[in-house]
Parts: sequence; C-alpha cells; structure tokens
Amino acid sequence: MKKLLIATTIQRTLRDFLLPYGDYFRAQGWQVDAMANARDPFPAAESHFDRFYAVDWGRRPLDPHNFARAPRAVRELVAREKYDIVHVHTPVAAFVARFALRGLRAAGQVKVVYTAHGFHFFKGNPKIKNGLFIALEKLAGRWTDRLVVINREDYDAAQKHRIVPRENVALMPGIGVDLSRYSRGAVSDAQVAAARREMQLMPQERYLLMIAEFNPGKRHRDAVRALARIEEPRLHLAFAGQGPLFAETQALARRCGVEKRCHFLGQRDDVPALLKGAAAAVLPSEREGLPRSILEAMAMGTPAIGADVRGTRDLLAGGCGTLVPVGDTEALAHAFHAVFGAPAPCREHVRRASEKVKNYAIERLQKMHEQLYAGLLSPAPAPRQKKR
Repeated sequence: MKKLLIATTIQRTLRDFLLPYGDYFRAQGWQVDAMANARDPFPAAESHFDRFYAVDWGRRPLDPHNFARAPRAVRELVAREKYDIVHVHTPVAAFVARFALRGLRAAGQVKVVYTAHGFHFFKGNPKIKNGLFIALEKLAGRWTDRLVVINREDYDAAQKHRIVPRENVALMPGIGVDLSRYSRGAVSDAQVAAARREMQLMPQERYLLMIAEFNPGKRHRDAVRALARIEEPRLHLAFAGQGPLFAETQALARRCGVEKRCHFLGQRDDVPALLKGAAAAVLPSEREGLPRSILEAMAMGTPAIGADVRGTRDLLAGGCGTLVPVGDTEALAHAFHAVFGAPAPCREHVRRASEKVKNYAIERLQKMHEQLYAGLLSPAPAPRQKKR
C-alpha cells in the first residue's frame, strides 16, 4: 500500500481545499494521513483521512514553535510511518517540513512535493522582501522533489530564479473546484431567497459578494470605499468570512456612511446560494495564488470583478471578468456600477468564464496529482550503455 502525508500549517486549509484529495487517494487504495497545527480543531478529518496528526507550529514565520519541537515531530512521524510521499502546502508548514525531512529525502526514504499557493515574493512587493523570500524558497528548493505552482507568474518566477531544477517545476491550475456543487442547477431559488431575507433585501435591491478572510492583503477596505462612491441605494455589498480586520471593516463602513448597505455575514456554509444570488463576486486583494472565490463564481455563472494580480489575472483574462488596478477604488466603483446597470457585457463574461472553468474541475486536478505521484514513484530508467 502506498502512503501519503498531506501537511498544512492550519487545519482550515485541509478543510477548505484538500478533503477531496484525501477521499480520492484513499479510494485508489492509498493510506492518506494529514498533519496540521493543534490550535484549530478539525473533527471532520476523521472521515477524509486515515489518521490526523497535530503538530505545534504557527502561521507566523518567526513563531518559536516552528523550530522548537515541530521539525523533530515531523521527522519522527515520517521515519516511523515510512510515507512514500509527503505533500506540503502553505509557507510555514512547507518550509519546516522540508527542513525536517531533508536527511530522509537525501537518503531516498521519502519524496517531497510542495504546492506554492502563491509565492510570498511577487511583482509590486518591496525588493528587500522579495529578495528575502526568494532566498528562502531557493534554500527549501534544495529539499524538494517537485514544486507545484498554480499561476503563470509564479511558474515564470520559479524558472527565472531556479527555485528548483526546471524539470522539477509543475504548473497546475490550482487545487480544483467541484463543478457539481458550484452549479446554478444545484442551488434552489428557496436557498437564494433565504440568503436575501437574512440580509433584509427588498426585491429591487442587488448585492455584490466578497468571500475572503478579513486580513490586510484582501483589501476589504477598497470594496467599502468603492461602494461609498456610488450613490445608488439599491446596490449592497455582502462579506462572507471572518478574520482580524472584521470589526475594523465594519467601523470603516460606518465612517463611510454605507453601513446599511454592507452586510457582514461571517463564516458561511451556503456559498453557492450566496453566489447565485449575487450581482457579482468581488476580490480586490493585492496578492493571490489562484483565488478559490473567483473560481467558484465562474462555476456558478456569476460575474467576477478582481484586482489585476497574478492568479486573478489568470482566471479573468480573455474577457472572463473585469480586472481593475490594485487599490484603485474609482475603477472598482465603476466596475460595481457597470455590473449593476449593464448586464449585457456581464453575460458575455459569464459565457466565457463558464467554458474556461472546466479546466479547473476537481476531477482533472486529482488526475494530475495522481500522474505527478506516479512519476515520482516510478523507478528511474537505467543509464544507457555506451556502444563499444
């Protein structure tokens, strides 16, 4: 039996993105275990993975837990369980785990795969920060058998900076979206009506939807300020998610005089219904790998508006949505107003997006991972003998 360990920094990454991979490879006869921190309980892990291991590491790179006990715990687990492949996600888990496993990997005891969900160095970031993160990625690249990137900018950067040997970089279209769940036909009108009632919307009112954790990089503030530029009382803005800037964003809405048109919905499990009822999905963030919320909007046939950054650009380019410069609230407001008042161009965006999103289906990504793993575990070809 082949054995796979999937490691992430926080358990929410497993829950939101990686459960289908646990299910898929277990169905193929693999033992699939998961590892993440112990500070974010995840009871559902039991039904998607054979075992779940809690490790004491944190999201902050300089968290002392990251290099106190975590490397030893990772190394001892992998040595004991004899995993064929360890697949790491998210920056802290990826660096710490690869550091911990460098000796086992060098001895040929395990293969290590890293999926970069958006490098921490990117165009527009300060040069000093970029230089530091490039150096760290190159260091960890020495302990990596395959590097998976999920957007074109990161692929080009990995090649340019030689993070790993060129032949060891794989470009995959994200981690996939479930097109059966994110489908207009899978959501009833009653579910959409229930979401509208919760926001106390009148029939003539429409809402834009932003699905994102409340952190500085997502730039919820831009969405609020863009709405404040529009003197259209029938246009509302709904936020799905939680995070450290939740209360601060609510306060900004009050200061901008749009608190009655902003709806802070918290963490949701009815995202397909929210998307089906939305006039558009919005994502003004300054950095993305390949944004799941935009993929979900494309799958749901909902127009999408995003800041022109890597990942988002990959999805919305070619007339599949509206791109605006990062931080340009005037351009964002114009896009909001256009969605509200000019549905014809949006229909063309939706048509193109609906075709494009088929390339991101979860079933396709699962097959791509299966092929990646098979390539890593295949015996190396014997060297060719020179003819005498």
